[in-house]
Amino acid sequence: MKAIVHVGLKPGVLDPQGRAIARSLNDLGFDEVSAARQGKVIELDLTDKDTEKAKARVTEMCEKLLANTVIESYRIDIES
Repeated sequence: MKAIVHVGLKPGVLDPQGRAIARSLNDLGFDEVSAARQGKVIELDLTDKDTEKAKARVTEMCEKLLANTVIESYRIDIES
């Protein structure tokens, strides 16, 4: 089983990397980009066979290590 965790900044939190990405894309001629937000994707291979248990454990991982929940939000996708 695989868990894919998407972590990104919460709305309203300044994102200097996202701003730099948008500006650089504009400089390269991609004028249709008005803003960008940068985040991270973490793929975890799990030994669990129970989807609900796996999601609960990955939620614990996010709360304890993978996401700074003060400024970041996360979404978990479980693939069998």
